[in-house]
Amino acid sequence: MRKNVEWRMYTKRADFRALGERLGISPVMARVLVNRGMSTPEAQERYLYGGLNSIPDAKRMKGIREAVSLLQEKLKEKKPIRIISDYDVDGVTSNYILYDGLKKLGAVISYDIPDRIRDGYGMNVRLVEEAYDDGIDTLLTCDNGVSAFEAVDRAKELGMTVIITDHHQIQDGLPAADVIVNPWQPLCEYPFKSICGAEVAYKLIRELAEAEGKPLSVTKYLDFAALGTVCDVMPLVDENRILVREGMRVMSDPENAGLRELLRVNDLLGSDISAYHLGFRIGPCINSEGRLSSAKEAMKLFLSEDPEEISRLAMDMKRLNDERKNATVRGVEQAVKIIEEEHLIEKDHVLLVRVPELHESLAGIVAGRIRERYYRPVIIFTKAEDKEGFLKGSGRSVEEYNLFEALTSAASHIEKFGGHPMAAGLTIREEEFSALAATLNEEEELTDADLTEKLFIDVPMPLYYVNLNLAEQLEQLEPFGTGNPKPLFAEKGLQLEDFRVFGGGRVGQLILRDGKGQRVFAKTFDVQSLNEDIKMWSEPNEYGKIGTYPKLDIMYRVSVNEFRGERSADCIIEHYRKCVE
Repeated sequence: MRKNVEWRMYTKRADFRALGERLGISPVMARVLVNRGMSTPEAQERYLYGGLNSIPDAKRMKGIREAVSLLQEKLKEKKPIRIISDYDVDGVTSNYILYDGLKKLGAVISYDIPDRIRDGYGMNVRLVEEAYDDGIDTLLTCDNGVSAFEAVDRAKELGMTVIITDHHQIQDGLPAADVIVNPWQPLCEYPFKSICGAEVAYKLIRELAEAEGKPLSVTKYLDFAALGTVCDVMPLVDENRILVREGMRVMSDPENAGLRELLRVNDLLGSDISAYHLGFRIGPCINSEGRLSSAKEAMKLFLSEDPEEISRLAMDMKRLNDERKNATVRGVEQAVKIIEEEHLIEKDHVLLVRVPELHESLAGIVAGRIRERYYRPVIIFTKAEDKEGFLKGSGRSVEEYNLFEALTSAASHIEKFGGHPMAAGLTIREEEFSALAATLNEEEELTDADLTEKLFIDVPMPLYYVNLNLAEQLEQLEPFGTGNPKPLFAEKGLQLEDFRVFGGGRVGQLILRDGKGQRVFAKTFDVQSLNEDIKMWSEPNEYGKIGTYPKLDIMYRVSVNEFRGERSADCIIEHYRKCVE
């Protein structure tokens, strides 16, 4: 069973031609800009041309002045500081920013990263006591800490200083740390809350360096902050969009030798870097260490100055990521089989699936793929490797369902959990699985409309209108991602004349004829589904014969294709349906 998709049209109005002339862009671009909510001249100029100088002053973030002052004391007194981060990309990048920055400022500095299996998320008592035994005076967290009540209490019992930098939303009060820097904490006046842990770290180290009279260059650590932002799926709007756009420019020729090598082994060094490259090529290599090995290996890569070690670590990360990809494919196949055999789509709106053989670190990736396939809230459970009789789950949700609130209401069936409205992690006893599934599905109020994915068309536009100039203009809207989707266009009633497959079966090209008799072309990367649908929609015994194919409505995006030094515009199909005239 495939997910339901509803085509919708943006209906925002403006004088798009006049707007385009004022901004120096096409009316199509102007319309996309308005569709993204840029309704005032100031917002439009900021969206297109805003720079780092338009990002709010970091001093507006509650706790950052106090954190800088406290760190200055520790620097002066040469007190040993230990950074403790999360093990994902945001954790590793924020850890690197703070470690490298503090080291250059003369700090007595070390770092630690929890083991995903042994420790789970965030700072815990074991890590605190280990730091104390190592003579550490100050604990500095990044990308975690606001829920580490027990660990902070233990650190204070031992007489340690605790500085928390985090970006997660507050659940039940705040731990008794000396200082907390988090835009979500009460009374914080920082205007844009949805930043990642790496960006909080980036702001802190810049403020500290300035206070120490050693201000950083405008681009220092920008690439790492951008990487953390994209990989932690932060909304690419407002300051995030500016920071990521500028960070991608820095990343095309990065200063850090480890990052350069990671780009090289992924055939990206010297290329124009996009948010796609960060989220689906570079980020997963770093994440694979935290998932299948140790995130400390990624830190070693970024901190190493030995060319041989850098080369080995980068290749190991790519190899491990390739293994993760294969394991993920198997996990998705297993989950789909369970869903189909148990008819879960017909029974439940919230899908809870046990995939016993899946490595627990891959559950979130598989949940995301299943959510994309069915457009349902999904929680994938695996056996907890560190606790007999327990399951660990990772959930991904849809816009209409607040997963964090749902888990809060079902907390009696859960040992521990944390997360966001769209993503969460949890641990349960095996015997609670059925009860949790029943509770979540009894309490949800999702309608069929809620479980229908809405795709919004920016402009109904004939394919023949697409050219390289338009494709290059649309590139100015990068980075695309959460909160800033790729522009979508549509044309109805296209006669499919032929369908060809190339690229080893991975790419399909549709040869179409529009209502004016013009031949136009589009590509798809979902060859199997399109082939099955064309076969189903063709007349009996006529499949494969020229002239017997159906008419299609096409929803597509526009991209620039580079091949052997030549640039051209491509129309890439995002969705399609049989035309009903």
